[in-house]
Amino acid sequence: MLPSGKSWVSQFPTSKSVDDLISPFRENLQAFLSALAKAGASVTINATYRPVERAYLMHYAFRIAREGLSPLDVPAMDGVDIQWNHLDSAGKLDIVASRRAAQDMVAAYGIAFKPALRSNHTARLAVDMSIGWSGSLNIVNASGKKVVITSSPRSGSNTDLIRVGKTYGVIKLVSDPPHWSQNGRFRVKH
Repeated sequence: MLPSGKSWVSQFPTSKSVDDLISPFRENLQAFLSALAKAGASVTINATYRPVERAYLMHYAFRIAREGLSPLDVPAMDGVDIQWNHLDSAGKLDIVASRRAAQDMVAAYGIAFKPALRSNHTARLAVDMSIGWSGSLNIVNASGKKVVITSSPRSGSNTDLIRVGKTYGVIKLVSDPPHWSQNGRFRVKH
């Protein structure tokens, strides 16, 4: 077993490829991205599909570092040979070292919100992306109607752009600046 710590962050990488998403969200996103490109917006995709192993690492690192979960209470996951509990020289649980290693992971992942074990990212139904433009954005919605966006901010948080994205079935989670998904949430709705 390998001890927890920031070396785990490079394991089970998150995809940045739209091709790793599932239908119909993949095609909806491709159409929205095409409209953005034709309108002259810049788009940087930071995350699409997140492997369940990565979600597990992110979730439990956060819970140990920020919520006080004991590393001894983390369930094992097949294929992830991590040791959450660090030991002192006497072979006993070193809670300070365990929490420090978990916090190092949280920082290296750049976690802002508590990561879900099962999410739209693990279900291949979400994208984290940065969108920007200068001046007016002349974009076509999914119905073929031209929309001229002159309002601010000139980013993915723009309410007019959010309405355009929704016509494509790409829905913004307003509380998380880069997050868009098939339902506008972190998690798949059951």
